[in-house]
Amino acid sequence: MQTIMTKKALEIPPFIVMEVMERAKELEKQGQHIIHLEIGEPDFNTPACICDAAREAMTQGQTHYTHSLGILPLRETICAHYQEKYGIKISPDQVIVTSGTSPALLLLFCALLDPGDEIILSDPHYPCYPNYATFLGAKPVFVKGDEEEGFQLDPEAIKKKIGGRTKGILINSPSNPTGNLLSPERMEAIGRLGIPVISDEIYHGLVYGQKEHTILEYTENAFVLNGFSKLYAMTGWRLGYVIAPSRFVRPLQKLQQNFFISAGSISQWGGLAALRCAEEDVAHMKETYDERRRYMIQRVRDLGFGLPVEPAGAFYIFANAKEFGESSYDLAFEILEKASVGVSPGIDFGQNAEGFLRFSYASSLDNIKAGLDRIEHFLAHR
Repeated sequence: MQTIMTKKALEIPPFIVMEVMERAKELEKQGQHIIHLEIGEPDFNTPACICDAAREAMTQGQTHYTHSLGILPLRETICAHYQEKYGIKISPDQVIVTSGTSPALLLLFCALLDPGDEIILSDPHYPCYPNYATFLGAKPVFVKGDEEEGFQLDPEAIKKKIGGRTKGILINSPSNPTGNLLSPERMEAIGRLGIPVISDEIYHGLVYGQKEHTILEYTENAFVLNGFSKLYAMTGWRLGYVIAPSRFVRPLQKLQQNFFISAGSISQWGGLAALRCAEEDVAHMKETYDERRRYMIQRVRDLGFGLPVEPAGAFYIFANAKEFGESSYDLAFEILEKASVGVSPGIDFGQNAEGFLRFSYASSLDNIKAGLDRIEHFLAHR
């Protein structure tokens, strides 16, 4: 008997960055040497002090389910971190520890969005944002950013999109894919619009020459998404968290209990160590990223890509490639097949991102130099 799949499963769009990477892996199996500039994953190993803490937790028998909100020492330390860095006072009872920020976002959208509700997103945006909303029967509403302003969200443009079913505004600073920061003035103005703000702060800490701000500095009507994958090179540990207004904690907790039970116990003890002892490791990684960032900015411009605003956060360069073709998808796969370099097509990040390519500098400087050399040769002989 044939099983009919759900419309949701059939219609959810692919994550094109992953498809680039998967094709790259196929080429590697065929003996081709691929340089990966498509993936936003740190090339560093998790700092030793974090791994040591995880091993100690296992030795001490911390291998069971935890409280559904997460272990209290971790939630308390997250609060202390936001107090020290931003001057924001948060209760541990407002923190829900999750198995990464993707489950955190799913829980949050489940708590905020009924079918037919609307969520305002930037364009460009992280590809999975609208897919989560659509999967739940909600409607993503897009606000285009201006390339000349680093694609920053305009509060006045957001205001025009607010309707009777608007349940939230999602911001991401530093941004994936652009690497740009939202100015504090714009964050404050967005916070005054009277709509709950969801702030994806996963790239906080990876900022160069500027200062990042949390939405909680400007409004209490907000949710923070954050985690350990990017700053602490802990992608495989799958550890994130939500900071939520108190009235939302119980609904989010019930969703967590049903969907995930709790975040992994060992990962949580590792996250606690990250906040307590990994400062020197983070400083080294950040310094290395900045060196790569400065090299890539100059080199990408020299190759003829457009970059009116220098990105100051995360580990991405989002460059205008319209000079080289109308379809970013076709161009990205052509570069992969002919130059053996993985890059991310802009169309994965929204219609307003068509014609752009995202380059990741979460790879060694030698790899970045070699990859851009290959792209230079490809463009010269295309």
